[in-house]
Amino acid sequence: MGMAKRLVTIGNGMVGHRFLEQMAAKGADWELICFCEEPRVAYDRVNLSGYFAGKTAADLSLVEPDFYKDNQIEVHVGDKAISIDRANKTVTSAKGLTIGYDKLVLATGSYPFVPLIKGNDLEGTFVYRTICDLEATEAYAKNCKVGVVVGGGLLGLECANALQNLGLQTHVVEFMPRLMPVQVDESGGAVLRQKIEDLGIGIHTGKSTTEIVADENGRVCKMLFADGTELETDLIVFSAGIRPQDELARQSELKIGDRGGIVIDDNCQTSDPDVYAIGECALYNNQIFGLVAPGYRMAEVAADRLCGSDANNFTGADMSTKLKLLGIDVASFGDAFGKTAGSKVIKIDDAIAGTYKKLVVNEDGTRLLGGILVGDATVYGTLLQLMQNQMALPPHPEDLILPPRSGASTAMGVDQFPDTAQICSCNNVTKGQICTAIQEQELRDISSVKSCTNAGTGCGGCVPLVTDLLKSELKKAGIAVNNNLCEHFAFSRQELYSLVRSQDIHTFQALLDRYGTGRGCEICKPAVASILASAWNDQILDAPHVGLQDTNDAFLANIQRDGTYSVIPRIPGGEITPDKLIVLGEVAKEFGLYTKITGAQRIDLLGARVDQLPHIWQRLVAAGFESGHAYGKALRTVKSCVGSTWCRFGVQDSVGLSIEVELRYRGLRAPHKLKSAVSGCTRECAEAQSKDFGIIATEKGWNLYVCGNGGMKPQHAQLLAADLDKETLIRYIDRFLMFYIRTANRLERTATWFNKLEGGMEYLQDVIINDSLGIAAELEAEMAHQVATYACEWDVTLKDPVKLQRFQHFVNSDATDPNIVQVEERGQKRPVYEHERQLLSIDS
Repeated sequence: MGMAKRLVTIGNGMVGHRFLEQMAAKGADWELICFCEEPRVAYDRVNLSGYFAGKTAADLSLVEPDFYKDNQIEVHVGDKAISIDRANKTVTSAKGLTIGYDKLVLATGSYPFVPLIKGNDLEGTFVYRTICDLEATEAYAKNCKVGVVVGGGLLGLECANALQNLGLQTHVVEFMPRLMPVQVDESGGAVLRQKIEDLGIGIHTGKSTTEIVADENGRVCKMLFADGTELETDLIVFSAGIRPQDELARQSELKIGDRGGIVIDDNCQTSDPDVYAIGECALYNNQIFGLVAPGYRMAEVAADRLCGSDANNFTGADMSTKLKLLGIDVASFGDAFGKTAGSKVIKIDDAIAGTYKKLVVNEDGTRLLGGILVGDATVYGTLLQLMQNQMALPPHPEDLILPPRSGASTAMGVDQFPDTAQICSCNNVTKGQICTAIQEQELRDISSVKSCTNAGTGCGGCVPLVTDLLKSELKKAGIAVNNNLCEHFAFSRQELYSLVRSQDIHTFQALLDRYGTGRGCEICKPAVASILASAWNDQILDAPHVGLQDTNDAFLANIQRDGTYSVIPRIPGGEITPDKLIVLGEVAKEFGLYTKITGAQRIDLLGARVDQLPHIWQRLVAAGFESGHAYGKALRTVKSCVGSTWCRFGVQDSVGLSIEVELRYRGLRAPHKLKSAVSGCTRECAEAQSKDFGIIATEKGWNLYVCGNGGMKPQHAQLLAADLDKETLIRYIDRFLMFYIRTANRLERTATWFNKLEGGMEYLQDVIINDSLGIAAELEAEMAHQVATYACEWDVTLKDPVKLQRFQHFVNSDATDPNIVQVEERGQKRPVYEHERQLLSIDS
């Protein structure tokens, strides 16, 4: 067998990585080598501004762990290819490597255009392209108050979002008379400008910068404009467009376009048939494609050719795009500016709602040619399909962008799309492929459709259409999507919660009589018990509820491996007096308990028998302790650092707030356990971003992060709102927790719940901050009831002789149990392990 041919790729951005993925998927017999100029492998540049909203470089990475190793792809990270010798077919790198190739793929991308202005290289000037650029900007911004972005296009507004996230007073300077001049027209630009100015960002259009002026230390201090005005700033980021990174191709005398770009044909081949170019460095038909979807398409075509297939050609790409910039929808598709002869325009400019919608149709109004949406782009997916598939428009095309008129139906749902309709442009997935996968693989949920077809795993913009397709296919197959809690209730947990609330139902039996069948089971009993506790906050050991509880809740303690129980009193903020510490020590000694400080700032006393629990808690309650709810699907703890009380970096009192938050939400029953933390500064010592809700102090107040998770599948929490005063912070947490309790499935942590939430963080912010569902007042009232009716479960139990009767170890017997055997280790007792138990029985 001959040696595998060698394929060298220069560039490991989004498109370069996609090409390597395609080559691996096709199982090609190539030796694959890649040069990656940056110090890290491919990451998601589309969502780069997420870096300043708490996403890490690891979160943004596109490369699955060990992907290159498992596929025998050799990647030279942090080593730039600096020359190509086409005669001898070699590539030389900055670190001195010279590697021969049989075929070469250039995926060198683009570089940011920096206008030729005096002072454009002063200290305090940056570009917006890589994570390294972002890190440098972030470090410099720590000592800045004002930041300017030069460029009001797509990337410029992304960058403005990033600077605002860094806490800078942000300005955008654009040479053209409007923002996003390539995507939107004058009216759309005006709506966009108003919305962005409402966010506190200064917009300066029609500005030609003549000079950037330095202060006495040589740092940026102001900008001078051609119209005689000036703007003071501490930092400038250039984001005024991109230029193809074609330097290597020029040096090696490949054919280059008049304005730059490596000329390619529809095979993605350059003027040298052994060299291919893909992505933003490539020029096809005199056009550079500055979006990721066309780059992915080129990667696919090049991989096909190199694997011997000519199934696909690159014939250009649709530059339609839907974005969310600074939380504002902007979409532009097809002939957005009505350049087609005879085309007509339908516009709706709604100054009250702050939206602008424009359709460009053909002369007789039967076909859609393009359009622009600003402020609300929910119909973008449907409009794009109508345009791309040349589908007939309804009699009143304006209905597509107006609220429904009575009695009229635009009937333009997914069922009308042809099978060839491209639903996911990032991954080139058609309606036919998605529907076939749903039918053949018997897919029943969105996550299965995503993993099976890759649709919706790129920018995510097509997820609403994919969801509609799934619902449509299931309906056609006569499959009711069964979300019943169990065989006894034909309702989901969310529906049962609504019934309990709306019908004022206070017991399991009443719910079963009205809405269920049979006697209930180990699924519905604890689930309904939790719903009732969340809704009404009655004591869980009261007569109607006690039989529903699982073992832990039934005995108000966590059962351990040997049948004993743990005792974990609440220690808010981890703050405890010496007197209380002494009581814990005395109780542990008297009852022979194993003691351990937990990871969540509490003290765990392990090894208590059921009959000992009331006696132990009698002592603890008398000393001022209360239940820590370690046994319940409830709030566990609110961890904190020492904050400004002791720490020299602390900017707020994290201990004080953590205690206040813990005492507010203690005992709150939920679909699953809840963890929280408060950090006194951005050093984040309390690990607030790994919690169900976490709070981080800022100079101006508090940032609220939600839906994080430690445990088996860690997930970073996401920023819900920034720089809140305490009152607003508490209000948002009240709403968030009660909304989660209302809508999550049984035993679903907030992170899992959030991952299924259609619309993600934007939807959640809409509900919690903007009250889009009109339920904020109800949620706050429900939480107020919880807070007002809280009582320590152990305190209540100790005062009730009937409840205490259940804490007998055995009926008609003394308190000993031959099954509980303990051994000593490191000076404390622990349960005997199974293999030790066998040895003990042999010895005896």
